[in-house]
Amino acid sequence: MGYRFAAVLTAIALSISPASAEPLAKELFGAEPKGSRHTSAPFGGYAKGCLAGGVQLAESGPTWQAMRLSRNRNWGHPSTIRYIERLSAFAAKQPGWNGLYIGDISQPRGGPMLTGHRSHQLGLDIDIWMLPASDLTLSRNARENLSSISTRRAKGAYVNENWTPQHHKILKAAASDPDVARIFVFPGAKVQMCKDARGDRSWLRKIRPWWGHHYHFHVRLNCPSNAGGCVNQAPPPAGDGCNQAEEWVNNILNPPPPDPNAKPPAPRRELVMADLPRQCAQVLSR
Repeated sequence: MGYRFAAVLTAIALSISPASAEPLAKELFGAEPKGSRHTSAPFGGYAKGCLAGGVQLAESGPTWQAMRLSRNRNWGHPSTIRYIERLSAFAAKQPGWNGLYIGDISQPRGGPMLTGHRSHQLGLDIDIWMLPASDLTLSRNARENLSSISTRRAKGAYVNENWTPQHHKILKAAASDPDVARIFVFPGAKVQMCKDARGDRSWLRKIRPWWGHHYHFHVRLNCPSNAGGCVNQAPPPAGDGCNQAEEWVNNILNPPPPDPNAKPPAPRRELVMADLPRQCAQVLSR
């Protein structure tokens, strides 16, 4: 029996791949409470990378508050912090807004998160609440329990009564910043902005329809110009993207029949350190 038991253990060991025996990258990065002691730099791509020398967004500023502080996801590249300062100052000039409520940016050292996002790994993604930031004196407890507002109806085909001209103006300002690669928002909001836009429409190209994104909009910044190890997302297609948004809405209102021959999506494998750029091991080292 002892021989057979040992043989079974050997067979099991041989069936386990080296990758599956590695700790998951999200567990390693999720355990880090502070940024690394490096010069700030993102490495890799938005959904497969890390952040050296992350900078923590102040919990409260003159025109913003960081929300859900218990998550410790208010860390980003310095260019991200500067962007939040610029955009929130613009938002504070809008009627009913004193600034912005900032949701998740990144973990202290970026990388895969224990829960939630696949992206937000470089400190260059920002979730910004749709709820107007009228009160910038919220306690830590209030920031854990306050909820944003939804701005969609009909499963994202249209905006609802919470959508205001100020949302349009803030999103336009957000997309007009040269540091921005793209902004994700639900399809109905994009269609509404296409209808309401006047004059220059070039900024609409960066507003991209995506599922969800009705309690917040998601800003993605370009890689900093001096970040050689950072991989930019491909630029959006040419044009203002309004026709594409209309197609999304039409598919929401009149869903196409399911394809009986469609293959089920392959299960997503959890990332391990070998999947990330080699610099990410150094980011975890100090």
